[in-house]
Amino acid sequence: MTLESQLIKSKVGAIFIPVSDIEKARNWYCLLLGLKPDFDIIAGHLCCIPMDNNGLNVVLDSKIYTKDAYFRTPTFHFNTDDIQESFDFMKGLGVELVTDIEHGHWFNFKDPDGNILMICKC
Repeated sequence: MTLESQLIKSKVGAIFIPVSDIEKARNWYCLLLGLKPDFDIIAGHLCCIPMDNNGLNVVLDSKIYTKDAYFRTPTFHFNTDDIQESFDFMKGLGVELVTDIEHGHWFNFKDPDGNILMICKC
């Protein structure tokens, strides 16, 4: 198979995050990302939040959530230019921080449903 005929593209289109309450999750993630919480809730359980202009979406999904189905380790990270300001911002929001800033480069935190996420200076 040549690259021109590649059926499965080497591009991620969406990252799904299990959440218990779709409206609360949409509002929390929008606050975190500095976005207006005006993204539609689809079929009563999905909310697609576009990341930048690269075609990637974070998809909040309350249908896949259970008390056992959450991220116990980060599966992706949000980018930042200033890791200390981001850490201080999260602290100010009262977000549960799982780590301090590690190696001057990244830290982990929990969303309201206990999903462990990461912010990383790239």
